Amino acid sequence: MDTLKEITYQVVSGYAGEGLNGISYLTQNADGTVLTVTDFAQVQGKHITGISLVVRLIGNFVVIERDQNDKPLVDALLEAGILRSQIVLAYAGEPAPEAL
Repeated sequence: MDTLKEITYQVVSGYAGEGLNGISYLTQNADGTVLTVTDFAQVQGKHITGISLVVRLIGNFVVIERDQNDKPLVDALLEAGILRSQIVLAYAGEPAPEAL
């Protein structure tokens, strides 16, 4: 059975890849508990960079710190079988558990 960490990694990795005007990369810290999607694009001749997704795994929770995607990560995680009670929308003001 997939763990919360494995499922989250699989889902978040789906937000990385080539786009219309650029490319996005999945990055993570050494133990895989912090995931980000970093974006690089050309828009009207200008080079744009940003971070569209920031996720932390704290205990049995997926804490979404930032999500600027058309398809919210919370929906994709629910579709993958993660319980809503395990997902914290920190960007929307939901309280996140303290990191150990």
